[in-house]
Amino acid sequence: MRFYKFQGLGNDFVLIDSRQEPLDKLDLKQLAIRLCDRHFGIGADGLLIVWPSKKAHYRMQVINPDGSEAEMCGNGIRCFARYVYETDQLKEEVISVETLAGTLLPAVILDPHGKVEGVEVDMGIPTKITNYQLPVTDYNFTINELSLGNPHAVIFVDDLQKINLAEVGPLIENDPHFPNRTNVEFVQINNEKELEVKVWERGAGETLACGTGACASVVAANQADKIGRRAVVHLPGGDLDIELIEDGHILMRGAAEPVFKGEITL
Repeated sequence: MRFYKFQGLGNDFVLIDSRQEPLDKLDLKQLAIRLCDRHFGIGADGLLIVWPSKKAHYRMQVINPDGSEAEMCGNGIRCFARYVYETDQLKEEVISVETLAGTLLPAVILDPHGKVEGVEVDMGIPTKITNYQLPVTDYNFTINELSLGNPHAVIFVDDLQKINLAEVGPLIENDPHFPNRTNVEFVQINNEKELEVKVWERGAGETLACGTGACASVVAANQADKIGRRAVVHLPGGDLDIELIEDGHILMRGAAEPVFKGEITL
């Protein structure tokens, strides 16, 4: 099976193109578990599959390393957009992509030489659900619960270094309050235009970056009057530029890089 490896701020993905590989007889859950394993497979934070679509140019399927399916992935859709733009030699810079969170419109950002240097994605209109008090071990967290098509629990802290993410992340992800589990973001506000975020991703664990998590963090911080409408989100793997525009939509801008391609024997 041919595959492509991409990363966005260190959030890495194995990409399989269904137009090249026959996937109809495969158990995709088990395929994702196998390919994402960093010891017995290729290693990744998730599997991206390119499918044809009747609603958009393409359909993106996202499967987590544990075999569960995600509605959307912010870093993943930037990698997806770069792949199809370059592979199919598209002329248009805006691409429509069907996802379980709806149809999104990533746009490639080109340098003066026509090479892709990043991708901007209109992530749609986020939904603020509720604030929720959640006692976890020695903490009593105030959770800002949001949805960007996938669930997020945003928690503001004064010092990220004091948070044991490996301990509290899975406890929040699997808390009964979240019947479909949740992504978890711990957020430290640096100033009105910068924040730092650490992420525990649903079905993947601690990752170097999360695009939808960065968006959720900015939305929650803006609604709490902690920042303005545009901010740089510093994640362990790099930075994302997040902007809330006047119609309620949220724009995400960031890198998407091919790492390598190859074949794997199944």
